[in-house]
Amino acid sequence: MRRRTNWIVGCAVAAVVAGGGITAAVAATDSDSGGSPASSSADAGFARDMAVHHQQAVEMSYIVRDRTEDEDVRRLAYDIAQTQANQRGMLLGWLDLWELPKVPDGSPMDWMGMGDMPPGEDGALMPGMATGAELKQLGKLSGKKAEVLYLQLMTRHHKGGVHMAQGCVERCEVSAERRLARGMVESQESEIALMATMLKARGAKP
Repeated sequence: MRRRTNWIVGCAVAAVVAGGGITAAVAATDSDSGGSPASSSADAGFARDMAVHHQQAVEMSYIVRDRTEDEDVRRLAYDIAQTQANQRGMLLGWLDLWELPKVPDGSPMDWMGMGDMPPGEDGALMPGMATGAELKQLGKLSGKKAEVLYLQLMTRHHKGGVHMAQGCVERCEVSAERRLARGMVESQESEIALMATMLKARGAKP
């Protein structure tokens, strides 16, 4: 019961911090070229797409929380859920401040020139995202099997997120958003390395 309570309290704190991201986003109201970004800009596209990408990572972390008692996996899942909920709040906060819609006008990844990319099997909308079938499978497993699948799915998810964040570093015009994207690259690459170690310890591959 204490573990569950700690998790709930921690994620509640993350949600509050995410809401605070709207205030922190004041520093990102204008692009480096002057004025707010256009709805078709890389800045807006990255904010929309990464908010969706992050939401799935939070969802997967909640699922594995209830499927394992392993402290290392639960701690990693908590860290990912907290961090990505916070970042998602900042991204959505920027869209609010820019007075731009949170739903894309076109296809996901248009801002990276990948709008014509066919959607993945069973609802995988963007690079690295899990399919609906994979999420259902994760929810049915427990113990080591759940840990391995979570680590494998999250490794792939992070690799897709790193690809998107690098795209923003190269294309976004809002300096605060580029800094956030660079931080995502660094933190997620570090977690990818950690998850590779955790998978190896469980006799599995990424």
